[in-house]
Amino acid sequence: MTIKIIKCKRDDLHILQDISIETFNDTFKGQNSSENMKAYLEKAFNFKQLEKELSNISSQFFFIYFNNEVAGYLKVNTNDAQSEEMGNESLEIERIYLKSKFQKHGFGKYLLNKAMEIAIEHNKKKIWLGVWEKNENAIAFYKRMGFVQTGSHSFYMGDEEQTDYIMIKKLK
Repeated sequence: MTIKIIKCKRDDLHILQDISIETFNDTFKGQNSSENMKAYLEKAFNFKQLEKELSNISSQFFFIYFNNEVAGYLKVNTNDAQSEEMGNESLEIERIYLKSKFQKHGFGKYLLNKAMEIAIEHNKKKIWLGVWEKNENAIAFYKRMGFVQTGSHSFYMGDEEQTDYIMIKKLK
């Protein structure tokens, strides 16, 4: 069993786009209208948007590979790339996306550990994330990993306003 975490490069944009659409769709299509899913996927994961995010020096993407197959990815943000104003002592985990067949096998923990490693390298005091209030599996995972819900914010899926819990983990 070989697991590798490798930083995404510009040449990886098509893979990043494909896995973004696949994982988001698999996770949320059953709980959202097809119109809102389509609108969100086209806005969030179009090639130009992902290229812009990938070229932001305050954001980083990492693929996780299992036996040379991309299993998912991690996106982290610092400074002004964070989706909420959380200060310079924070690192945001914006995405931990895993393909369905790789969920519940410990890959999320590898990606979370990578985020913590980056936060520590950059002298951050906390890591945080937003997670949809209806994503019970993810919420349970983050709680097991030491995150605490501290608030919430709005997330728009197409024209529907949804609530994301803000969860924080303080670093030692």
